[in-house]
Amino acid sequence: MRVISGSARRHNLKTIEGQDTRPTTDRIKETLFNIMPMDLRGIDFLDLFSGSGAIGIEALSRGANSSVFVDSNPKCTQIIKENLVHTKLIDKANIYNLKIEDAINKLVSEGQKFDIIFLDPPYNKGLINFSLKKITECDILKTECYIVIESSQGETWDNNEKFKINKIKDFKTTKITILELNNK
Repeated sequence: MRVISGSARRHNLKTIEGQDTRPTTDRIKETLFNIMPMDLRGIDFLDLFSGSGAIGIEALSRGANSSVFVDSNPKCTQIIKENLVHTKLIDKANIYNLKIEDAINKLVSEGQKFDIIFLDPPYNKGLINFSLKKITECDILKTECYIVIESSQGETWDNNEKFKINKIKDFKTTKITILELNNK
């Protein structure tokens, strides 16, 4: 696994061994950033269920102003820190070893808001619904915020009136869904 583009291009990234994480492949990552609905330069990025941090690191490498990484697994947050140090992007990042609900509450208390929120929870566990509900209850969205969801092909979640689908990209076993605020 590596950084595809930007200031940290070609840097290899570590990931934890075993089945605890499911790293996004380089092919899916490249497609994801090619279909991203906004320029990443100067944006604030939130990477929930971060794993190795590859998506948030890619966003920083491509010019994001900041990225917050959230994962409840301490092994993952240690790997994220090592990857950020290796890519020299640590100064633009905050890492939280917290459950999603606790992390979002902390972000609210700190007054942080995001342009793009990336969700890549363990597949088929209902965590997308839970995360979207928590995000909509809290004030962490900028006016033109997008939520990017990586899920299994068959996974569904409740229709949330606050968002509308901007784009869907299907892969063999994975799909990327980009939601935008429904400002009507």
